[in-house]
Amino acid sequence: MAGRRDTLLAREKGQSNLGSRIFVAVVVGVLLGCVFAFLLPHGFVSSNRLFRNRRIEIPNLQIGSSTCESLEQVNALKVDILTETQKNSELKKQVKSLMEKLRLVEQGKDHAQEQFVMLGENHKAGPFGTVKGLRTNPSVIPDESVNPRLAKILEEVAIYKELIVALANSNVKEMLEVWFTNIKKVGIPNYLVVALDDTIEEFCKSNDVPVYRRDPDEGIDTIARKGGNHAVSGLKFRILREFLQLGYSVLLSDVDIVYLQNPFDYLYRDSDVESMSDGHNNMTAYGFNDVFDEPAMGWARYAHTMRIWVYNSGFFYLRPTLPSIELLDRVANRLSRGSKSWDQAVFNEELFFPSRPGYDGLHASKRTMDMYLFMNSKVLFKTVRKDVKLKKLKPVIVHVNYHPDKFARMKAVVDFYLNGKQDALEHFPDGSKW
Repeated sequence: MAGRRDTLLAREKGQSNLGSRIFVAVVVGVLLGCVFAFLLPHGFVSSNRLFRNRRIEIPNLQIGSSTCESLEQVNALKVDILTETQKNSELKKQVKSLMEKLRLVEQGKDHAQEQFVMLGENHKAGPFGTVKGLRTNPSVIPDESVNPRLAKILEEVAIYKELIVALANSNVKEMLEVWFTNIKKVGIPNYLVVALDDTIEEFCKSNDVPVYRRDPDEGIDTIARKGGNHAVSGLKFRILREFLQLGYSVLLSDVDIVYLQNPFDYLYRDSDVESMSDGHNNMTAYGFNDVFDEPAMGWARYAHTMRIWVYNSGFFYLRPTLPSIELLDRVANRLSRGSKSWDQAVFNEELFFPSRPGYDGLHASKRTMDMYLFMNSKVLFKTVRKDVKLKKLKPVIVHVNYHPDKFARMKAVVDFYLNGKQDALEHFPDGSKW
């Protein structure tokens, strides 16, 4: 590349020097012409038979044909200079055009070469056990034209280009109040509520909570006003896209979550997606080898399968990368088809299913959050509250996702972890009553 650029620059410089030499030659020619015209008014040939009878008479003044010819020569040389200057200008334009075409050709190289340019030079593999593959995709180039109004809000709210985002309508007003009250107690400044109706917008403003109301969109607004928890949850995959396009990392949060510490202090930021798990122990949260037994197969009766409990689509961190945006697009597209698909199931299918004949899987890097720091309510009520050592651990957040009596359990979590009421969790059952 450097050699090619040097060659082209040398070529362009050569063209420029050629034009300069032509210009100098023409100027020298003009000067010599003027000198000879002055010293040899009748030309190099002594005979003036060509001009013998050609004289122009003006009252009280006569101008010889030789003087007119000298003026004509000067004018002709001026025309030549102008012509050569124009040619030189055209040559420069051609060189510039060739440089631009070369740049476009280089941009059009295959995807592997683009990855090479974008991510760095090729490397030799290191010693055994030292090689680590690339985990972090590059961020997209921010595009403020997508939503200038939102861009202005995010510039004021976000810290280090990241923030917590929650969607809310009037159906979750009580939980929303617990949600932002504890965010304020913890001292988290970079959060934003996407209000889905007028009531929530005014409620946030009256409580000094950063709020954003989208421009009218009938397809979204109908669900936003009337939709239940799962319907509203599905909207986030369409709404979050603009945040990523603007270049911001988003920690998506449902409102049935109690914040006890600042989650940004516990993120790794080394993957496209970091998500809390619905798993309740090490095996279910982080994956395990599940052996399927089929006795009829005899010697080959045991088949090994890999299993992991799903990521929770109510609390995950997205970096502004192309795979993250593609994930949102895939999920939103499937949910928009009118099927009764659950957004969390679709979210995990798109994130985990591999490529196969007839299907191109998503190439996104992912990380599972620590299940005791980013705790779901099954872990809390089935395990943690019954273990003396685990009860001393203070999680970052508690997500009341496993229980329908969300508001009561959220208040109990606040009482236990923040208000010091050691028995606040005791009267709740492990699960829920049908």
